[in-house]
Amino acid sequence: MRRLLLLTLLSTVFVLAGCATGAGDDAAGAAGGGTPGDGGAADGISQADDDLRIEVDRGDGSPPETWTLSCVGPVEGTHPEAEAACAHLRGMSAPFAPVPADAMCTEQYGGAQTARITGRWGGEPVDLELSRVDGCRIAQWDALGPVLPVPVGVEPLG
Repeated sequence: MRRLLLLTLLSTVFVLAGCATGAGDDAAGAAGGGTPGDGGAADGISQADDDLRIEVDRGDGSPPETWTLSCVGPVEGTHPEAEAACAHLRGMSAPFAPVPADAMCTEQYGGAQTARITGRWGGEPVDLELSRVDGCRIAQWDALGPVLPVPVGVEPLG
């Protein structure tokens, strides 16, 4: 059963990666609410490229956490795994592409965790809300690797 779940998650990640190609640019621009170069998702504050704010609610009643992550030049910020997070994001082609509206997702629940990532990446505004409420969103969360915390009781992929 565990192997089947892992295969399902991996399949979902590959499907999402294929669907996200090309669609992420339009969605990222629309989600940021501004034009490139104006800070868009940063509430009017000008930000450098590859500069993020990550808000995480672990869904366990603990207070939400907020981290900063800057992958420009030397890695900086309050993210607990900043080096690993930047390295992981640099290796992804469209890390903040939303789940396509027409995606068929497995009906499974991965937990009450939620997150929001705002800022800029690759010259584009980022404003992405994440959760673990179905197979697509679980795969999206897990694909971000060290950027987001691994929920308690869940084994990280890879």
